[in-house]
Amino acid sequence: MSSLSQVLTFLFLLKNCFAAYDIPANFVFGDSLVDVGNNNYIVSLSKANYVPNGIDFGVPTGRYTNGRTIVDIIGQELGFKGFSPPYLAPTTRGNSILQGVNYASGGGGILNQTGKIFGGRINMDAQLDNFANTRQDIISTIGEPATLQLLRRSLFSVTMGSNDFINNYFTPVLSAAVQKLVSPDFFVAAMIARFRMQLTRLYNLGARKIIVANVGPVGCIPYQRDTNPSAGESCVSLPNQMARLFNTELKGLIAELSTSLQESKFVYSDVYRIVADILENYRSYGFEIANSSCCYVAGTHGGLIPCGPSSKVCSDRSKYVFWDPYHPSEATNIIIAKRLLDGDSDDISPMNVRQLAQV
Repeated sequence: MSSLSQVLTFLFLLKNCFAAYDIPANFVFGDSLVDVGNNNYIVSLSKANYVPNGIDFGVPTGRYTNGRTIVDIIGQELGFKGFSPPYLAPTTRGNSILQGVNYASGGGGILNQTGKIFGGRINMDAQLDNFANTRQDIISTIGEPATLQLLRRSLFSVTMGSNDFINNYFTPVLSAAVQKLVSPDFFVAAMIARFRMQLTRLYNLGARKIIVANVGPVGCIPYQRDTNPSAGESCVSLPNQMARLFNTELKGLIAELSTSLQESKFVYSDVYRIVADILENYRSYGFEIANSSCCYVAGTHGGLIPCGPSSKVCSDRSKYVFWDPYHPSEATNIIIAKRLLDGDSDDISPMNVRQLAQV
């Protein structure tokens, strides 16, 4: 790289660092809740790059919702001009990676066996491998000292764990056998042990400002409601119990890492609490339907078949909490994002995203 190129790149980074928030880049890890198109480039049964997905985004991109994801909205609120691009996109090269990359993958999980039912998916370990590649590419572009400074100031978010329940422990064809052999406590302990290593590796690769979302009330999604009709109009209890068990352990893990990893700023996002509040008080948020998907084919709650070209779509997406059998609508994502950005310590602790951005 020429000296002139290095100077220009440094000035580009310097301009970003003195924007409204001191965050030059936004790096995203996670599952289909925040995937922006990585699964478009792998052989997988889990894809969203077809209509009617993206109906309010303008075009299907691989986002598993009608519009923007939570991280899309947070990035815009923090002043980023564009969305963090999917790692696997051929155009995610050169200077584009200096403002962040999205590594998330539909079907991905903390445990490497999670999501096998889909074939291809990029689990957390593989996402970290991909980030390590990006890190090396940035070093090749601007040098190691500037890269380490860039990463220290950047925002990292991790949204993982839902698939480890939905598409692992509770996978219909496997769940009965798995649950006989593995207790909920043991399964959650395995998740936490693996997650500890993964989050520590992320820190060792240079991340310092790290937002970790807990698992939402997965027993309330339309898919769980339709596959467990005995629950009636209530959410399915066991998946929610396991999510709460995981979340309790995760909160302790975040506190542990914050203490043991020098200069780290780990933030615990209580997405479970936020979504549970939306579901309980949905009318006060402007929703009309909280237990069924807007994009539906079959099932009392539209939860039996994924959203696709043959699906029917509700006329007003803003009135539905859920877009499809598994994922929130953009209207819900906006509420979640705003509470993570500006919420109090009940929603996100020890600081919210805006406060973390200003550290």
